[in-house]
Amino acid sequence: MSYRVAAIDIHKKVLMVAVAITASEVDDPMGAAVTFECRKFGALASERHHLVSWLQSLQVQEVVMESTAQYWKPVWLDLEPHFAKLHLAQAQSNRAPKGRKNDFKDAKRLARRLLAGELMLSYVPEPEQRTWRLMTRGRLQLVRERVGIQNKVEGLLEEARIKLSSVISDLLGVSGRRILEALCAGQSDPVKLAALGDERLKCSKEQLADALSGSPEPAHRKLLRIHLERLKLLDRQIQELSEMAAAALKPHQEAVVRLAKVPGFGPESAQQMVAEVGVDMEAFDSPQAFSSWAGVCPGSQISAEQNQSSRCPKGNRYVRRILAEAAHAAVKKRGSHFQSLFRRFVPKLGYNGAIGVVRHRLAQLVWKILHQGVNYIEQGQETNPGAKQRRAQKLARALRQLGYAVTLAEINAEPLPAAGA
Repeated sequence: MSYRVAAIDIHKKVLMVAVAITASEVDDPMGAAVTFECRKFGALASERHHLVSWLQSLQVQEVVMESTAQYWKPVWLDLEPHFAKLHLAQAQSNRAPKGRKNDFKDAKRLARRLLAGELMLSYVPEPEQRTWRLMTRGRLQLVRERVGIQNKVEGLLEEARIKLSSVISDLLGVSGRRILEALCAGQSDPVKLAALGDERLKCSKEQLADALSGSPEPAHRKLLRIHLERLKLLDRQIQELSEMAAAALKPHQEAVVRLAKVPGFGPESAQQMVAEVGVDMEAFDSPQAFSSWAGVCPGSQISAEQNQSSRCPKGNRYVRRILAEAAHAAVKKRGSHFQSLFRRFVPKLGYNGAIGVVRHRLAQLVWKILHQGVNYIEQGQETNPGAKQRRAQKLARALRQLGYAVTLAEINAEPLPAAGA
């Protein structure tokens, strides 16, 4: 029986399809003769419907597609209910020799490399998880927009010679918002503006009034009003997306709670991680596979039995960002395992290298928590017997080099049993 693979080179307006038909279904399909049937389709709904019908009429068992943008999503959604084996290939792994590019040739090469196992396939989650990603990634985008507008507000105040951010820590906090609203309303007296600050501010009223002694123009006030209205809208939208993500992940709140217990993580970062990799990480067979996919493990560029570069791969930028932020937060928690790990590696790897080690360790821990369903237990305060012994030997060696006679003996050692006991 022949084995049939459809390869689709996806563009914005056209779909170039090549169906590879092997002479027989063997363990090595490339060892059999391969013939192709090629056809071009449009990218609109009616043409995609014809594509599904044509592939079904040819009895295609497996479909692989390549796209350098988001144009693959409509095709994937149309094919997903009808084909069990559906793959998305990374365009880099199907590159053609320079000067020899052709759409149908690209599709044929895509099919051959899939049969030969030479393609790098992307991880495409299930529909429910894709919905989680839409919510969490949408919230992330809004947060970035909010930071950008906050920077514009600060730049606008600097141009108006108002140094508010130099004396209060949160420019958009309760006190900052009151002062900015008064500025928009036309108030220019620095003493009256300083009176709007909370009593718990670390700066004095005199310092606050001095920082507010600027000269805002009408254009500054109007722009500031526009920015504040945009910030209110973004805050409301971020809150709505947070509530939507929490409601969607509520059936899996146990996994979110277990992950949120890890130092450096919190409820939002745990939700983002579950949305990106799934509840049980069934797509990743090992922590090494997950670390490689996330791009947080040392690279391997071996030639002539020498590793030319250990630079990390690119990986998934969303998961990589979550792990990086968690690593920076985890090393600041006193007494945690990750703080001691960071302090152990920072002398020889530097700050960034030590953060990379912590990030890699966090990735392995995330896989273990989600894949095996275990809970995180902090053991940072407890001393590892092996590490304790190594440190004692290191200190004794240093003392001996200085001319001291040192003998290692455990202080709280249990007494030996008496003879004949």
